[in-house]
Amino acid sequence: MLKTTARKLKVLLIIEQCNPDDVSVPLVGYRFYNSISQLCETTLVTHGRNKASLEKSHPDRDIVYLFESELNRRYYPFAAWLSSIQGKTIWPLRLALTYPIYAEFNHSVYVRFHRAIEQGEYDIVHAITPMMPRYPVKVVRACANTPFVIGPVNGGIPYPKGFRSLAIREFSGLNFLRWVGRFLIPGYRETYQQANKILAGSKYTASLIQDLFKISSDRIVLFHENGLTRDFFPMSAACSSVDNRTDSYPTDRPLSLLFVGRLVPYKSADIVIEAVSLLSEAVRDRVQLTIVGDGPERHALQRQVERLNLQRSIHFAGWIAHAKTTQFYRKADIFCFPSLREFGGAVVLEAMAHGLPCIVVNHGGIGEYVTDDTGFRIEPVSRTGIVRALAEKIVLLANNPALHDRMSRCAVARARMFAWEAKARRIVALYQTQIKKSEVMVISV
Repeated sequence: MLKTTARKLKVLLIIEQCNPDDVSVPLVGYRFYNSISQLCETTLVTHGRNKASLEKSHPDRDIVYLFESELNRRYYPFAAWLSSIQGKTIWPLRLALTYPIYAEFNHSVYVRFHRAIEQGEYDIVHAITPMMPRYPVKVVRACANTPFVIGPVNGGIPYPKGFRSLAIREFSGLNFLRWVGRFLIPGYRETYQQANKILAGSKYTASLIQDLFKISSDRIVLFHENGLTRDFFPMSAACSSVDNRTDSYPTDRPLSLLFVGRLVPYKSADIVIEAVSLLSEAVRDRVQLTIVGDGPERHALQRQVERLNLQRSIHFAGWIAHAKTTQFYRKADIFCFPSLREFGGAVVLEAMAHGLPCIVVNHGGIGEYVTDDTGFRIEPVSRTGIVRALAEKIVLLANNPALHDRMSRCAVARARMFAWEAKARRIVALYQTQIKKSEVMVISV
């Protein structure tokens, strides 16, 4: 019997990290859930840690919460302590040590849902988080007759070759743990080899998955994980910053530069600061750089500003709640984000939505968001090269209002492609395609 797509699809969403009150991956996981659930009949299975936040927003939804055992509850603080040095997380070690917590969740999902999947209660099964391409999803074993989608997965991107010292500071020497896990974790290869469709969050990750598992390219689709909610698009009826930008603005007016991100080495706020120091006095007198974010590098960055005598030109705003960052985007003119190892880089999309030309490093996901029409991508050949190129692009935009205006408008248009509503429609279309393929296979058999 064929399944019809005239009704809403029944989708099992496996999103271990799914929390509207969190940031990073848990928030992205929630955005996927919230947007897909507007178009499909969804059952969400997630970790119990997300229950309080999800029930505030969706008390009437079909959500299954799976809690960790007492042993794992006690184990996590120990693993977190063991993978930290002076308050800084050693991420390769953290991910390896906390794998048992995910493994328990993964097995619990299988126990709870494998029979329902085998009996055809869902049209499709979609595992969204964790988003790093190093975790198995056990229910793929129950998906012989139900399409299974995984992703978007993203990660594995190495540091640029000219930044070995930075890679060492970020404990990249422990990245061999990824390879160990790929061979030792049960079900890891099976998950990707049996998936009907794999969503890859970057071109690099798409190639990595294809090479690792010898998967045909037609089973992998490029699908960036980050998206934008409506509040990140200035209302067209309002007198927004985008509406105010015209090719007639004077080239001597103040120019607002913006950096938004955690103050950690690889985000490279220090490169933006040094680029400002290279500006001519005439341009520097016009420039005000605002750094939004906090982290272990803040004191070093403040000392750098003092050493370069840039106190009048650079302001540290500190940590700002995500929802309130829009006020900084609205006041800015140019977004400077030379992060050297960025998987997603949602802040770039947020800046583009507010009409900011973006200057980024052409490495990882952010180099795929920005186009020649919306900003500049700097090749990461060397730190000195990035600093000089960043300063040059700031000057170019400062002295060329017409170029700034053109990039501003193109940035907004491109950002709209990443609106969550648009992304959800693309995913549902992908679901329907996979279901039709599955039905054809059943008929053939």
